[in-house]
Amino acid sequence: MSTKPPASIDALIDLMAKLPGLGPRSARRAVLHLIARRSLLLAPLAEMMSEVAATARECLNCGNVATADLCPICQDERRATGQLCIVEDVADLWAMERSGVFRGRYHVLGGTLSALDAVGPEDLGLPKLADRVVAENVTEVILALGATVDGQTTAHYIADMLEGRVSVSSLAKGVPVGGELDYLDDGTIAAALTARTRM
Repeated sequence: MSTKPPASIDALIDLMAKLPGLGPRSARRAVLHLIARRSLLLAPLAEMMSEVAATARECLNCGNVATADLCPICQDERRATGQLCIVEDVADLWAMERSGVFRGRYHVLGGTLSALDAVGPEDLGLPKLADRVVAENVTEVILALGATVDGQTTAHYIADMLEGRVSVSSLAKGVPVGGELDYLDDGTIAAALTARTRM
């Protein structure tokens, strides 16, 4: 006769299993590991998750994760270089930042255009992007979108939308077809940014 874990632990396993890369078995192992190291891991993790839940928010300007209305990048006047890097999600922004090459500002789309998933320009806030290009005197938009079909469709849409208003370039060599920025090493991202091409 099998016994189930207590309801609270079972609920924690179910929640953990919803995280990317974790299925029910991996979640069970993770939860058991946390319980076994309660004072070293579980208690501090619970405390930090509570703090992040209370303070984390989306930057009103670029969509980055922040703890104030504007993220540190948008608040930093030294980043107002006239360059705006467009990324699909926050993980891609953080990947670009890890490379240490780009010193401008970002715009997080929160996804890509997709006819299959009924994601259109308004869903990605592309009209807001066009307004931002004007308001911040942007001179170059760098499209750092994945080399997927949806990523390239989105890149071409943005390039057409901004044609004649601003210089538009995209990451070049080093980004494989079907590749996502978050999985690339820092050197590859740096090379792709340095060798970007006009759209």
